[in-house]
Amino acid sequence: MKPRLVDVHTHAQFAEFENDRDAVIRRALGAGVWMINVGTDQHVSEAAVDLAHRYKSGVFATVGLHPTDINDEFDYDFYRKLAENFKIVAIGECGLDYFRLTPKTKEKQKEIFIKHILLAREVKKPLMIHCREAFVDLITILKENFGGRSISPGICHFFSGTIEDAQKLMDLGFSFSFGGVITFAREYEKLIKFIPLDHILLETDAPYVAPIPHRGKRNEPSYIEEVAKKISKILGKDFDEIAEITTKNAIKIFGLS
Repeated sequence: MKPRLVDVHTHAQFAEFENDRDAVIRRALGAGVWMINVGTDQHVSEAAVDLAHRYKSGVFATVGLHPTDINDEFDYDFYRKLAENFKIVAIGECGLDYFRLTPKTKEKQKEIFIKHILLAREVKKPLMIHCREAFVDLITILKENFGGRSISPGICHFFSGTIEDAQKLMDLGFSFSFGGVITFAREYEKLIKFIPLDHILLETDAPYVAPIPHRGKRNEPSYIEEVAKKISKILGKDFDEIAEITTKNAIKIFGLS
């Protein structure tokens, strides 16, 4: 059965859901919300895969090493083996994060990001990209390492770049996901109006950044409806249209079924 909405970037495998994880997931599934639980290191990636297998449908996973976790080494063979699992729909969360770093860690982030790209090309799965204050380098690396693919290259989650960054990434085939921050931060509105709707997806990034009216609480996948409502308001379109198109985008990009 087709989902009503898709939360393309969440973390229900995190410790914040330890006491009520199944209830949280079933609350989302009961509301017609499918989810992709995103890996950020080896342990969390394994947990995402294990969690996805507990549910017959509607729960998927990604595997990868977050750019702020570069104290860990990127074990290519480990992630490749995990990535071959049919519940894995993308490689990442990977990318660049220059918010806090040194010249040494900057180069290591680039090196590890390229390894994710090579893995995504090998297993023919899209990327789940994290990028903060690093879009110039991110786009350069993607142009040099990610060309000539016949499937969708993936998405930039929690997109915080400029309109110019968005256009360059769209030229490479990428789409973008937006979450709860857009319900209380107006600076995203011009960006959402600029990006074509067939390049927009929904996320919660739960347990973080809960949308209004849940701000200050632990976020969860069922709150994705508030993000869809806000995009509907920003674009002046019916909620059902936003739900239908963003769900279609998610199914196409990640091959959800």
